Amino acid sequence: MEFTRHCTEIVTQTELLATELKASDLRAPVPSCPGWSLGDLVRHIGGGHRWAEEVVRTRATEWLPDDQVRQVSGDDTGELPGDWLVEGATGLAETLRAAGPDTPIWAPFDYDRMTFWARRFAHETLVHRADAMLAAGTAFAAEPALVVDAIGEWMELDVIPAHFELTPRKRELLGPGRTLAFAATDTGDAWFVDLTGDVITWRRGAAAAAVTVLAPVTDLLLLIYRRRPASGPRIEVAGDRGLLEFWLGHVAFG
Repeated sequence: MEFTRHCTEIVTQTELLATELKASDLRAPVPSCPGWSLGDLVRHIGGGHRWAEEVVRTRATEWLPDDQVRQVSGDDTGELPGDWLVEGATGLAETLRAAGPDTPIWAPFDYDRMTFWARRFAHETLVHRADAMLAAGTAFAAEPALVVDAIGEWMELDVIPAHFELTPRKRELLGPGRTLAFAATDTGDAWFVDLTGDVITWRRGAAAAAVTVLAPVTDLLLLIYRRRPASGPRIEVAGDRGLLEFWLGHVAFG
């Protein structure tokens, strides 16, 4: 998926959230973000877009203070601030487009181009829209190509060896015979995760594994992001379920 599509999806996913949840109670708890209300989540999303826009606009060379992303408490008695949400998403997308995909910029893990920020916030917004839908008790759906790209980005970021330094317990995942396969029953896409070496690796495509998860692609996204348990009605697990649960207990992103 290209840079321009990622920029577009930042706005599209925000518009969908603002429209679909317009009448929702901001005091509703968000099951997939324990301790947060829907209002907290909305402030996190809108603050994140504005923080990323500042990173892009100023061509930041290091991590900028992100209190607006993390300090999310506020008044939840009013209506969902849809216009404010869309304004922040639009500002980020426009600033990214103005910069262009190949413009150098600081980013985590040596991703030093604007493409990182466009892709990251397209999927950040997508997954948090799912969080919001879960809080409202509303079914979540998304365009399959975007979901496939989001899973691919998650896989790419999760295997970065630097995570072992940031979270040493992640090394516990490594061991002989530890392989996982994820197959989308609706799109035919598949992913293979290998934990048998000195680092974690992954690749696209089907392969025999110690545990295989079969589910519609959106359910796979929510499972991998730990938004949905592996015991869901549309999720089939074959093989070592304990390995799957162990893996889920050691991965967290977004």
